[in-house]
Amino acid sequence: MVVALESLPSLNAEQLRELVQDLIAKMALQNQQHAGVIAAKDSDILYRQAKIDKLTHELSTLKRWKFGRSSEQLNGTQISLIEETIDADIAAIEEELNAIAPVAKTESAPRQQPKRTALPAGLARVDIHHEPDSTTCQCGCQLKRIGEDVSEKLDYTPGVFTVEQHIRGKWACSQCETLTQAPVPAQIIDKGIPTAGLLAQVLVAKFSDHLPLYRQEHIFGRAGVALPRSTLAQWVGICGVQLQPLVDALKAQILSHSVVHADETPVQMLKPGNKKTHRSYLWAYAPGAFEDLKAVVYDFCESRAGEHCRTFLGEWRGSLVCDDYAGYKAGFASGITEAGCMAHSRRKFFDLHASSKSQIAGQACAYISQLYDVEREVKHLSVDERLQIRQAKSKPLANAFQEWMLLQRQKITDGSATAKALDYSLKRWGALTQFLDDGQLPIDNNWIENQIRPIAIGRNNWLFAGSLRAGQRSAAVMSLIQSAKLNGHDPYAYLKDVLARLPTHKNSQIEELLPHRWQPTRT
Repeated sequence: MVVALESLPSLNAEQLRELVQDLIAKMALQNQQHAGVIAAKDSDILYRQAKIDKLTHELSTLKRWKFGRSSEQLNGTQISLIEETIDADIAAIEEELNAIAPVAKTESAPRQQPKRTALPAGLARVDIHHEPDSTTCQCGCQLKRIGEDVSEKLDYTPGVFTVEQHIRGKWACSQCETLTQAPVPAQIIDKGIPTAGLLAQVLVAKFSDHLPLYRQEHIFGRAGVALPRSTLAQWVGICGVQLQPLVDALKAQILSHSVVHADETPVQMLKPGNKKTHRSYLWAYAPGAFEDLKAVVYDFCESRAGEHCRTFLGEWRGSLVCDDYAGYKAGFASGITEAGCMAHSRRKFFDLHASSKSQIAGQACAYISQLYDVEREVKHLSVDERLQIRQAKSKPLANAFQEWMLLQRQKITDGSATAKALDYSLKRWGALTQFLDDGQLPIDNNWIENQIRPIAIGRNNWLFAGSLRAGQRSAAVMSLIQSAKLNGHDPYAYLKDVLARLPTHKNSQIEELLPHRWQPTRT
C-alpha cells in the first residue's frame, strides 16, 4: 500500500492500520534480506580467516625449515633442490595470502627487500615508450613534457638476454599543474625485473627440460647475468599460483567429455623437515583418444589411494579407461563405467611368451593382434562407422578369443603363470570389451600412458618433489606445457604469451588462454 504524505490526514483508522501493517511487513522483509547478506559475509570472512590461518602456519613452518635445516643429513644436490622448493613455496603462499587479504602484508612486520643489482650494462637495450593517449589537459591546455621515468625489465629469448627499458614520459599542464603519465604496464610479478619471456624460459626449462633451478642459475651466470636460485624459485612460486586458474579451467574441460583416460606413476617426495623420502603419486587424466579435445591434467597426490581419483572426478559420470588398479573400483560402484585396457592384457601374454615361449601365450597374442588390426582400420573413421566395423569384425574375434581362453583355462593348473595371465583377461572381460559397444571408446589406455611418459623421464633429473605444494605446482605447469605440445604449440611461445596477457585478462574469458583455444597475440 503506497500512500502520499499529504493524503495521510484523510485516511480512516482501518486504512492507517493497514498502512502500518504493510510498513512493518516491508521492514521485516528488509531485515531478513540484510540478515542473509550479513550471514553470507560472515561465512566468507570465516572462510578467508581459516584460509589465512592455514597459509600463515604453513609459511611459518617453511621459514623455520629454511633457516633451521643444519641438522638435516642431505647431500649437495638434495640441499640445492630443497632450497629452491622452499623458496618457491614461500613465494607461492605469500602470493595466495596477498590475493585473499592484501592488507595482511601491511599488518605484519615489514619485509626486508634485498637491494636489486643493476642489470649488466653490456646487455642490449630495447626502448619501449609509454605515452598518454592524449597530451591535452582536461582544462583544455596543451601538456608539456617535463621528464620521464625509466624502469628496466630483463627479457630472454632462447640464447639471448636483452633489457627492456620502459620509458614513461611525464606531461604537465602549465595552467592547472596537472601531471599526466602513462600507467605502468601490468606484469605477472609486480615491480619485478623479469618479462613474460624470461619467466616462460625458466618454467619450460624446469618443467619441460627438467633443469633444476640451481643448474639454470649456472647457465644464466655464464651468459653474464646473475640470477640467484632463490630469486628464480620465487618467480616459479608466483607463476604457479597465477597459472592455477588455467589448470582448473582445463580440468573442467576434460571432465565435460564422456570418456576419460586415467593412469598414475610413483614420484618420490621429500618433506623439508624430514630427510627421508616417501612414495607419492602423480595421476594423469585426459579426454578419450577419439575426442576432439587434446589435453592432459596431472594431479600430484601424497599416495595412491583411490580417494584421490574420486576427488578429482567429483560428480563426473562417464566411461573411465584405466588399468586394473583397485583404487578405481569404488568409482565404478558409484556409476562410472569401467573401460579396460587391452594392452595390459596383451602385456601379460607377451611377457609369458618372451620368458617361456608358451604356445598358449603366443596364440593369445595372435588373437589380440587381430583386434588391433581392426583398430588401425577404424582409427580415423566416425564414431558410428567405427562401431559398425567393430561389431562386424572385432566382436566375432573377441567372442572366439574368450571361448578359446575358457577352454585353455580348464586345462591349466591353478597358480601357474599361464593361469594367471588367462585369469587376468577372463575376470576383466566385460571391461576389456567395452569398446565393442561404444565407438567413442579406445581399445586401450595407451593414450594416457604416452602422456605420463615425460614424467618418468624427468624423475631422473629432478630426483624428487620437495613438498606436496611443490609437487602440485609442478603438476599444474606440466599440465599446460604438455597440453600445449599436444596442440602443436611451442611451450615457450605459449607460456610467454599467456603470462603477458594474464594480468589484464578477464577471469570470465580464461578459457581463451587454454592450449587448445589459444591464439598468439597479433603484433
